[in-house]
Amino acid sequence: MLPVFINIGYLLASILFILGLKGLTHPRTAVRGNLLGAAGMLLAVVITLFDQRIISFYMILLGVVIGAGIGAVLAVKIKMTAMPELVALFNGFGGIASVLVAGAALIEQTSGSQIPLIQLTIAIAASGTIGAVTFWGSLVAFGKLQGLIHEGAIGFPGHQVFKGFVGILVIAFCVGVVIAPMNPFLYWILVAVASVLGVLLVIPIGGADMPVVVALLNSYSGLAAAATGFVLSNNVLIITGSLVGASGLILTQIMCKAMNRSLANVLFGASAPSGDGGASADEVYAGRVKSATPEEVALLFDVARRVVIVPGYGMAVSQAQHPVANLASLLESRGIQVDYAIHPVAGRMPGHMNVLLAEADVPYEALKDMETINPTFDQVDVALVIGANDVVNPLARTDPSSPIAGMPILDVDKAKTVVIIKRSLSPGFAGIPNPLFALDHSLMLFGDAKKMVLDIIAALKDV
Repeated sequence: MLPVFINIGYLLASILFILGLKGLTHPRTAVRGNLLGAAGMLLAVVITLFDQRIISFYMILLGVVIGAGIGAVLAVKIKMTAMPELVALFNGFGGIASVLVAGAALIEQTSGSQIPLIQLTIAIAASGTIGAVTFWGSLVAFGKLQGLIHEGAIGFPGHQVFKGFVGILVIAFCVGVVIAPMNPFLYWILVAVASVLGVLLVIPIGGADMPVVVALLNSYSGLAAAATGFVLSNNVLIITGSLVGASGLILTQIMCKAMNRSLANVLFGASAPSGDGGASADEVYAGRVKSATPEEVALLFDVARRVVIVPGYGMAVSQAQHPVANLASLLESRGIQVDYAIHPVAGRMPGHMNVLLAEADVPYEALKDMETINPTFDQVDVALVIGANDVVNPLARTDPSSPIAGMPILDVDKAKTVVIIKRSLSPGFAGIPNPLFALDHSLMLFGDAKKMVLDIIAALKDV
């Protein structure tokens, strides 16, 4: 193919990627955005195959069939609650692809005893480093989300010093690859050391910070792809990787802001200031927690005029999104206004609650972000908290020594009545008690979220 047609095709594919990203910013256009992005990728792949003729089309077809089969099985089998784990794996796949492509390019360049250009070796070193960090960091994130690895922060004495030493080794081997590209063995040593660094970067980060980690690893995978684009002199890969890297970094900053944490604070595995002498669970809850029944909650709903539902990870675990949507529909049929209060870091990946509620066909207009809903909580008759904990903990506002001090929260404690569905009084990821559960106007509905919501619906129909 003529270079001019190739570049025009790549430009068109890049435009489709940009339009696809724009479409993904709103649920109404998300499906169209996905289709535009997929069309752009198809165009880019077809152009590359006809331009480069790198491998037999039979092998390409075999790869497409195998990949499509795996993708179809994942799409059908993976539950929405496991979507964070799947996203983590996708990030890792992007990283390892960059590692392998850069390694193959280095071998190809050096096989003819021709010294590669220094710009190429820099791109190869960057692609291998970022790709390896992304792959192994994503595997650790997957393990934590899946429960295969302890969700909390994991470290050892001298962890930061050792991590710094490994980082210096990575830089040293990067320099080695650049100045001695004729020795591909150095590249694979670099990949191995960068893999260790990827594990060390993510292993000390606790489960509460997983939304930030997922977004950051997504950014890493984009940067690795962009570096691979420079390795292959492929403009569309450079543009695509840059888009993914930039959008992932922006999302990471949004997540950090929502947690009142700096990115450095999250990356180094440090929590917000932990206080000494904080009240124990017995001191917070003893004699103050009031338990309720589904029938009593139904009576509250029957006389309410405005209800706000606050979904949390407990809703995701019990897969209660469909019963929750049915409850909202039942309340609305009785003339009750129902909104959903969405905290940016509720769940285990950015937008987790939005995805689950969209699966249950909850209207996007009913989902209110924290800045919109917080000023109106004093006008709410009943706030129904389903499996959320730290994101509704008033200690973030009242206790400067708390691990979550300063974190923006949903002000559900200002509602006239608060109903919390939870299996027990166990703490959230922050590991601290929640005074919300013991307030005079709070009621605890202990049990599985899905069962409790279904029981409320049944009771409400009998009222």
